[in-house]
Amino acid sequence: MSGAVIDISDLRRQAQRRLPRVVFDYIDGGADREVTLRENSRVYDDVLFRPQSGVVAPTVDTRTTVLGQPIDIPIILAPIGSSRMFWPRAEAVAAAVAGSIGTIYTLSTLSGTRLEEVKAATSGPCWYQLYLCGGRDVARAAIARAAAVGYSALVVTIDTPVAGNRERDPRNGTKAILSGNPLKMLPFLPHIASRPRWLLSFLADGGLMRFPNVVLPEGPMRYADVAAALEAAAVSFDDLKWIRAAWNGPIVVKGVHTGDDARRAIDAGADALIVSNHGGRQLDTVAPTLRVLPEVLEAAGGRVEVLFDGGIRRGSDVVKALAIGARAVLVGRAYAYGLAANGERGVAQAMDILMAGLHRTMKLLGCGAVRDLNRGFVQIPWDVYPAE
Repeated sequence: MSGAVIDISDLRRQAQRRLPRVVFDYIDGGADREVTLRENSRVYDDVLFRPQSGVVAPTVDTRTTVLGQPIDIPIILAPIGSSRMFWPRAEAVAAAVAGSIGTIYTLSTLSGTRLEEVKAATSGPCWYQLYLCGGRDVARAAIARAAAVGYSALVVTIDTPVAGNRERDPRNGTKAILSGNPLKMLPFLPHIASRPRWLLSFLADGGLMRFPNVVLPEGPMRYADVAAALEAAAVSFDDLKWIRAAWNGPIVVKGVHTGDDARRAIDAGADALIVSNHGGRQLDTVAPTLRVLPEVLEAAGGRVEVLFDGGIRRGSDVVKALAIGARAVLVGRAYAYGLAANGERGVAQAMDILMAGLHRTMKLLGCGAVRDLNRGFVQIPWDVYPAE
């Protein structure tokens, strides 16, 4: 890829040049007017640093533990559905990078690569993110497969009772393209054909794949069934009971956005929470996740670990979330842009950018270890609790 890569926005531009619009907008877009999508990233500007000057931190210790698992950096790769559209064997490629830098890769149920292959591709730990597509028996089978090959935690997503209204998709003809009907597809094919290098690599990797980790009685779930499958597979806190019976390991609840939901998830047996609004892809105009992180932390009260995602594009964003109190963060789009731009090398570049920023910011703060970050290093301009 041409052009210098200085920050994540450079990888975003490279991804945009390589991908057809329908695929790039799948990564880049959000729900409705995309207010939450934008605010997730902009909100970091509202949190100001309070450095300890005159303190020299020649090295920075970025190690931490999550659910008892030591990791070398406090940045976990988040689950991204359908990422095999971005790059051949994308999930295995991203997992390999995660292992090489000593962190966790989280595999989406809606992956185009078999979970066994993804686990074999990495030297690090893997988590499996669970949707209940196909019903309980199908989910139990996937849980058993994940356990058999060594996935160490199950991530249960609770914020998808229906797919969000992502307006870029119908504008780009996503439904028509997935229909397989040549007449419906025809108006939208030119922008796919305009990216021949991507198209050739996509076809060489099998083209529009099924989901091999959602095995229905008739075989792996078709790609076109996603929206209907998600709506039929909404997760409630009651589902954690049978999921706990099927899974003998930690359960992480993803999609917590209020203190009330944090308490309910903990009472239902969650071992950790992820403060997340699905990257602004579900309900628009909810608060950005950084703004609600203090509320969730207060509600959790130290009973479980609280993780965080949403809008991270710089190492300084990571530092702000950790200083407010997150145990670790998850990144999605940041590495997805790199993956779409240049595969394994692009993911590595994205993570290098975040880690360089993390190291530099901590040195400028006068803090030599992520375990020592606390709210004394930041100024937060909003209340912990929502207005009564």
